[in-house]
Formats: sequence, structure tokens, C-alpha cells
Amino acid sequence: MSTFPPAVENLIDHFARLPGIGRKSAARLVFYVLSQPIEKIDDFAGALVGARRSVRSCAVCQNWSEGDVCPLCQDVARDAATVCVVAEPRDVAALERSREYKGQYHVLHGVISPLGQIGPDDIRVKELLTRVGKGGVGEVIMATNPDTEGEATALYIARLLRPLGVAVTRLAYGLPMGSHLEYADEVTLARALAGRRAL
Repeated sequence: MSTFPPAVENLIDHFARLPGIGRKSAARLVFYVLSQPIEKIDDFAGALVGARRSVRSCAVCQNWSEGDVCPLCQDVARDAATVCVVAEPRDVAALERSREYKGQYHVLHGVISPLGQIGPDDIRVKELLTRVGKGGVGEVIMATNPDTEGEATALYIARLLRPLGVAVTRLAYGLPMGSHLEYADEVTLARALAGRRAL
């Protein structure tokens, strides 16, 4: 028998589905939400629905955007001949914090993970190949995380890109194995970018 009303249990279940949120953390979030004035909850719910309705993938790089093309792809000062491939939109933010990279991006929205039943067709590889195939790209930097899935994804994409005549490089291992880009500091990311190598 549950201690909480069904509506509270239902809300806890929904919060617990978020990545990194266990049942105890979900319960804490629900109790906080329930303690807020209804106006704040309406604003929060409106922000969630509004973001989901207005944010979509950029037609060029696949990053999140409120327009057809994101601001980074519209920036004519960025080097369109260099494309940095990352797994998630949050990785773009991490690399931008380094202030070292001046090219464009391509966001895969995941990595190949046989255990997670995620294959090449489940991420944005086709869009990358189409983009590079149009010409104008001279280098593709593979900036997936230095873990098993990130390495497998980088090697798979590098194999597909080689026939297209572009240089394929990988971030240097200034990043520790098993870590994630979003947690790396700016200096480590800058060194990793500077020391990238061919695959």
C-alpha cells in the first residue's frame, strides 16, 4: 500500500524516468513542486510544453534550434570546412566553453551502443554523410566521448568518411578514458582540440 495519493505516485514515476533521477530524488522534486504556488507550476509546465513545441533539430548540424538553422551554423565567421562531430547537444556547449574551436558542428544525438540497442540508423550519421558529400568540408573532427561506445562510433563514422576524401581526426586523449565532455574543464578541452590526431 502506498503512502502517497495516486496523483503523487504518478508524478514521482514520471520524474523517476528522467536520466540520473532515482526514486528518492524524484520524490524530493515532487514534494518541492507541490509546495510551490500554482502560478509557478503553471509557468514551469508552460516552459516545458513551449520548449518541446518550439525546439527542433537544426537543418545543418542537427543541434537544437528554435529556427530552421541554429545561430552557430548561421555565423559566417565560423570555418565551414571543419566539422566537429559530437554525440549530444550538451557537448557543443562544452566545446564552445573552451573558446578554441572556430568551425562548425554535427550532433549525432547518441552513439552506437549494441547493449543499448542503438545502431547507426538510430543516430544522425546519414545526415553527416549527406552534408560532407555535398563538398566544402575538408576535415571532420570526431569528438565523441573517449569510452567504448564513443570510440566505436568514431571508428565507424571514420570508415564511412574516408571514401569521401576528407581528413578525419580524433580529439587527443587529454580527456581521461571513460569521462564525458560535459564535465571536462576548458583547459583540458583546449588541449584535446589542439592535439587531435588522424584516425
